[in-house]
Amino acid sequence: MRDKLLAFERLLNIMDELREKCPWDRTQTFESLRNLTIEETYELADAIIEEDYDDVKKELGDLLLHIVFYAKIGDEIGKFSIKDVIDSINTKLVFRHPHVFGNADVKGDSEIVKKNWEELKMKEGNKTVLGGVPPSLPAMVKSNRIQEKARAVGFDWEEQGQIWEKVEEELRELEKEIGEMDQEKMEDEFGDLFFSLINAARLYGIDPETALERTNKKFIRRFNYLEKNTIKIGRKLKDMSLDEMNEIWEAAKRE
Repeated sequence: MRDKLLAFERLLNIMDELREKCPWDRTQTFESLRNLTIEETYELADAIIEEDYDDVKKELGDLLLHIVFYAKIGDEIGKFSIKDVIDSINTKLVFRHPHVFGNADVKGDSEIVKKNWEELKMKEGNKTVLGGVPPSLPAMVKSNRIQEKARAVGFDWEEQGQIWEKVEEELRELEKEIGEMDQEKMEDEFGDLFFSLINAARLYGIDPETALERTNKKFIRRFNYLEKNTIKIGRKLKDMSLDEMNEIWEAAKRE
C-alpha cells in the first residue's frame, strides 16, 4: 500500500511542477482538456477490445493524468481538490453498496444490486430514472444505458424470447416505410429497429457497442486482405467484378 501511495504522491508532485514550469501545461483549462480526455477514453476502449493489456495500462495512466490535471485546475480556481474528488467517490461507493458496508441483503444477486443502485441514485438527487444518462453519450451506448436503467426499476420484458417478436415487428414496419420511400419515416423505423436489436443484445448479455466494434475490426481486416491481394495480382478494386472480389473475400475469411 505504501508503494501505491508514494507513486500517487509522485504523480501529484509532477503535475504541480508541470503546471508551474511547462508552457503548454500552464495554458490548459477544463475546456481545452475535454476533447483530449474523450480521445484518451476511446483509446482505452480500443486497447480493451484488442486485449492489449500493456496498452490498457498505458491508457489508464493517461486517463489518471487527466483526472489529476482537472483536479489541479479545480484547486487553483478554488472549486475542488484531488482530495475532494477522492472523498466524493469514497462516499458514493459506501452509500451505494449497503450490502457491503451496511446490513442490506442482496442474496448474492447482481440484479438486486443494480435495482438498489438506481433507487439510491434517486435518493442522491436524480429526479428521474433516466436523468443520469449523459446527453452526449454516443447513440448506441446511450440506448443501452437507457434500457439498463429502465430494467433496474422493473420496466422490461418478462422473458428474453419476447424481444424477437418486437424485432420482427420493427423490421416489418421499416420494410413498409422503405416501400413508401418517405425519408423521415424510414429513419424513424431504422432507429426503432436498432433500439430493439440493442434491447435484444442486452437481454442476452451482449454489449452491442463491443459486438459492433469487433465486427468493424473484422471487416477492416478482411477488406485490407482483399485490397492487398488485389494489388498483388496487378489489379485495382474498382476494375474488378463483385464475383472476383468475393472470391478473395472468402479467402480472407479463412485467414
